[in-house]
Amino acid sequence: MAKGIYKISFGLVLLSGILSACNNRIVPAEVSGGRIKPYDTATFNYLFVEGIKQKLMGNGGEALKYLENSIIINPESDAAYFQMAQILIASGDLKNGKKYALKAYNIGKENLWYMMMLAGTYYEEKKLDSATMFYEKAAAKFPEKQTLQITLANLYSESRNFDKALKIFENLDEKYGVNMSSSTGIVKNLMWAGKWDEALERAQVLLKQYPDEILLNGLLAEIYRGKGEPENAEQVYKKLIDINPGNPQIQLALCDFLIEEKKYEDLVLLVNVVAINDKVQREDKISLFAQLIETPEMIKNSGEKMILSLMVFEAAYPDDDIISLLRTELLIKLGKTSEAVQRLEEIIIKRPENYFAWEKLLLAYLQKGDYKNLELRSEQCATRFNRSYIAKLLYATAANENKKYEVALEELRKADILAGANDEMLLQVLSVRADVYYRMKDYDKAFKTFDEALKRNKDDLTLLNNYAYYLAERNLKLREAEEMAKKVIEKEPENSTFLDTYAWVLYKRGKYKSASKIMEGIISKNNIHDAEYFEHYGYILKKRHKCSEAIKNWEKAIEYDNSKTQLKAEIENCKK
Repeated sequence: MAKGIYKISFGLVLLSGILSACNNRIVPAEVSGGRIKPYDTATFNYLFVEGIKQKLMGNGGEALKYLENSIIINPESDAAYFQMAQILIASGDLKNGKKYALKAYNIGKENLWYMMMLAGTYYEEKKLDSATMFYEKAAAKFPEKQTLQITLANLYSESRNFDKALKIFENLDEKYGVNMSSSTGIVKNLMWAGKWDEALERAQVLLKQYPDEILLNGLLAEIYRGKGEPENAEQVYKKLIDINPGNPQIQLALCDFLIEEKKYEDLVLLVNVVAINDKVQREDKISLFAQLIETPEMIKNSGEKMILSLMVFEAAYPDDDIISLLRTELLIKLGKTSEAVQRLEEIIIKRPENYFAWEKLLLAYLQKGDYKNLELRSEQCATRFNRSYIAKLLYATAANENKKYEVALEELRKADILAGANDEMLLQVLSVRADVYYRMKDYDKAFKTFDEALKRNKDDLTLLNNYAYYLAERNLKLREAEEMAKKVIEKEPENSTFLDTYAWVLYKRGKYKSASKIMEGIISKNNIHDAEYFEHYGYILKKRHKCSEAIKNWEKAIEYDNSKTQLKAEIENCKK
């Protein structure tokens, strides 16, 4: 969603014409060093025209074949290089697209479209200096084109060359008089330079001439925000809303303002209006709600009211697979995972083809630690969506937790195939597989699998943590285990799971005091209900001859997980 009412999209300006422009010359003009070498014009024309035909039909691959053959016949055809560049850039291959655009430009350096294409590709690569250079060439070659001058000035502003930008805008003002193009450009340039008072003065002059212009009023509100005068900005926005009650840009800009000013009560009311405004693009609505869901203060202050807003939004788009998931995301943020699960179950019953709902449901069950339902639903999901890597990985995870090790290994085999050459996905498969082997007490295979995984990524924190913990459990390579665990907590010093592993390794190494200090820090945190932490801390305290404290922690562990019956014997021994 745009920040504020106005949004200067250099990318659109720079790339305008790139996908639609077509050089009408089939045979290029003279090049340096005389005429181009003779070539089979008829064959070249056939290949070139067939390439254009395939391009217009949307067959980019076929078009490239014809165009590549055409430049074999005439390697100095700037038009062919340009068309190839267009196809590649449109497909997202900026690197090779730029290569052909440079070839076209080096042959036809006077061609505006070649300059604009290169400026656009450099801008997309965030190479502002190169983009600016080509726009400078274009503006110098075609000084009568006002849009080139304005875009160049905007580029100067973005590169923080504010004086150069201001000079262009003022020259245009002098030439064409006060106008909505160059004159507003001056205001924006001053805003980017942080010269809020000068920007305000210029904006007010323009507003006398164009008092109801939405863009100008939007700029005025942004200036007040920049000056630290939110009350004035809010008055401008409310005036705009009164004059243009259904204008989507104004509503979204006001939402941005209210988020920034943390006026959540007002924001909820406006969000309800935006949700049912059919002039606001669906994507902008989704972006707004997603932003709100990711704003902790908004969730804390108005999360419950947002649930109603999302229900209003859903009612406007009853069959939208993405919009239906927003409320479940909010429920999870509010800590209402069970309600989120219930809602997701409703969604997949109504629309079983909604893969995103299935995936989110599986992750919710994983978050809840409900491995029974995770296994059931992930098996169904993996069957329905046979190419889903995440479904098979989670099915394996659940089966592993439910001690169905052969099922887990089989699903991991399938996930391995789906992962292909993706290192990150393969690493996840290896990590779970190592865990399965360990639980099967096939320790050799478990540790070999960990070693294989580390060859792919020696810095993966979860992998290092798990490997260190299992080595400690088996009293193997404890020095290496300590190095691994230490490396992990250096990267994530606040992660309780990783700290627990480090403490457990230190315990196994006989470093009881250091281990105790770490566990004390974990236990002192609020809302700690992990039985494993209390169990580990109990063993460490016992080694420090603090049996009464050890017993208290073991009792806590049993309270949180009544399956830890072995601790009852430890408690009795400690009492003796």
